[in-house]
Amino acid sequence: MARYLITGVAGFIGSSLAHHVLQQGHEVIGIDNLVGGDVHNLDDIIRDIDFRVIDINETLRLRECCRGVDYVLHQAALASVPRSIREPQVTHVANVDGTLSVLIAARDAGVKRVVYAASSSAYGDKSSHPKNEDMIPSPLSPYAAQKLAGEYYVKSFWHVYGLEGVCLRYFNVFGPRQGSDSPYSGVIAKFASEILKGNTPLIFGDGNQSRDFTYIDNVVSANMLACMAPAQDVSGRVFNVGTGQSHSLNQTYELMAHYLSFKKAPLYTAPRLGDVLHSEADLTLSRKTLGYEPLHSFKDGLAKTVGWFLEQEASAITKSTQYRMVG
Repeated sequence: MARYLITGVAGFIGSSLAHHVLQQGHEVIGIDNLVGGDVHNLDDIIRDIDFRVIDINETLRLRECCRGVDYVLHQAALASVPRSIREPQVTHVANVDGTLSVLIAARDAGVKRVVYAASSSAYGDKSSHPKNEDMIPSPLSPYAAQKLAGEYYVKSFWHVYGLEGVCLRYFNVFGPRQGSDSPYSGVIAKFASEILKGNTPLIFGDGNQSRDFTYIDNVVSANMLACMAPAQDVSGRVFNVGTGQSHSLNQTYELMAHYLSFKKAPLYTAPRLGDVLHSEADLTLSRKTLGYEPLHSFKDGLAKTVGWFLEQEASAITKSTQYRMVG
């Protein structure tokens, strides 16, 4: 049995990792400052993990959390391009200073390996597709620059201190537990939420921009593979995590509307600053070195996600009815 520290454990990806790591019989220490995370994501496992409300920039407390830990899965971040444009200093503190804080604490505590949640936004709008790890990064937003800076810190800590570190560039992750209430929510969660409310979803731009939408189970699998791969093969390196296929926002909306029997066309507005037009992962290196293979296709994952949102809506209606009956 290994001991894992998951930062951002109350978030969408962090909580999914916590559930999986527990199912594998390992010990989980989970930390979150609950700024973006939702503790209800942990309701069914909260008694089975060591959960602590801590900000990753609280150096002394973080170092204590790292004591005796084998693997750190660093997911904590303010993960939003628009917010990074609006508040670059705030997001820098969380995304760059926070990552440095995690690496220092892991180094000082003798952690074996850190797996870092990097971002495909580091590629920018390269004209060639798909995006491979040898491409020179070209970040278009403060968020992309911040996540790229985190990669360089992970690499440097491997070369200078011998702290094993693997960077996983996530491509537009979606799935159950993804929040939909924030203006910074992922587009699939936002589409689902608005459609179920009977509202017409908004698309920034013409909807022809494309993304390699990646179901959460694929990301969980990649993290576990990154923990187990030989250090000489993966430490200080970057790997794409996606499906290797892209879909436009218009295609995505049409499919979701079909699943939910929603007839209205989306509304379109001006493109957002910092948004990438097209994104698709080249999985050659991830397959060869990590043994990564997407467990779920885009359509399979989307159907599962829509099903989850429908279950949440049904549950909310049931609870509301029970409350009215009791009251």
